[in-house]
Amino acid sequence: MRTAEDTNTAAGPLPLAGLTVIDLTRVLAGPVCTQMLADLGARVIKVEQPGRGDDARAVGPFVDGVSAYFMSVNRNKESIALDLKDAYDRAIFERLLARADVLVENYRPGTMEKLGYGWDVLHARFPRLVFTSVSGFGQTGPYSGFPAYDMVVQAMSGMMSVTGQEGGGPCRVGVSIGDLGAGLYAVIGTQSALMQRASTGQGSRVDVSMLDCQVALLENAVARYGAEGRVPGPIGSRHPSMAPFDVFRAQDGWFVIAVGSDAAFATLCTLLESPALAQDERFATSRARVAHHAPLKALLEERLAARPRAHWLQLLADHGIPCGEYQTVAEVVRHPQIAARGMLTQVRTPCGTPLQVSGNPLRAGQGDVVRRDPPALDADRERILRDIAAP
Repeated sequence: MRTAEDTNTAAGPLPLAGLTVIDLTRVLAGPVCTQMLADLGARVIKVEQPGRGDDARAVGPFVDGVSAYFMSVNRNKESIALDLKDAYDRAIFERLLARADVLVENYRPGTMEKLGYGWDVLHARFPRLVFTSVSGFGQTGPYSGFPAYDMVVQAMSGMMSVTGQEGGGPCRVGVSIGDLGAGLYAVIGTQSALMQRASTGQGSRVDVSMLDCQVALLENAVARYGAEGRVPGPIGSRHPSMAPFDVFRAQDGWFVIAVGSDAAFATLCTLLESPALAQDERFATSRARVAHHAPLKALLEERLAARPRAHWLQLLADHGIPCGEYQTVAEVVRHPQIAARGMLTQVRTPCGTPLQVSGNPLRAGQGDVVRRDPPALDADRERILRDIAAP
């Protein structure tokens, strides 16, 4: 296992080196935020419940009895187990806060106040501390105190209503975008607060709502409803305002063609040796092509079926038509572009068994992002206690 004493050790200087983050988060949204901060060089001290730790430690699949789910979002962190209802452990926690730059938590609103660590209390005691909270619905509003998981905010935000095949029922996005989006927005908010502190000397509260983040990610759907007054629904893989912009079947498999202009469509028709399509009034403009997307797709696939996918990908790419192969996860992890960009890395269990996980896109191509493997529960207690005892 990687056991470097300095969590900021890397091939070169990292942008958040020298910052300390106290991590009270668990499961996914919060740990995504704190892992990103750790990847960028911050020292992240994960404070976990004694005997149990982060709830994600009990979520499968498992490698050597250790949760792969937990390991995928907790690299480069240290762990200490503290009971925040115990007087002795609270004293340790408060000594940690006194040395910290950031506190990140994703409890339900009101929990930190019940523990005696609400924003007003902490800001009075530690005025430079940035306090980032991630919750389902934020710190204000009529739903503030309600519990939430990714599925809840995907449903409530309208995200599920625009996902899936046309005519199908409600469909969840295939990854936990509710958690992931909130985690990434929390990183942006935290770093913005740190920038503000550099000029004011004061920490601030960062309030991130999972539901807010999902609404922000709806982009085109909200604008389309505002412009047209029509409720967007699921349309499969195609684009609502550009065509052909979809997944197409070639002779031996699926691939994507994404045409964003009339000129590009004319080029595509030439490459497919189907110039008549560009002259067809049904396909003369982007708006017309969207209105007649079904017959257009059928005609294109008739031509695409004549040659294998690799032929079309090469031909279209050579002439500036955006395209890409449809891939499974197994194919993605073997793709040379992913390898070249350093977007896969390995973490290890306490027994030393490796697990392949995604890397950090903000450090792609700059060497291995993993400086410390995901910690066992309370693994760093002695070091952390030694550090806070030092003058």
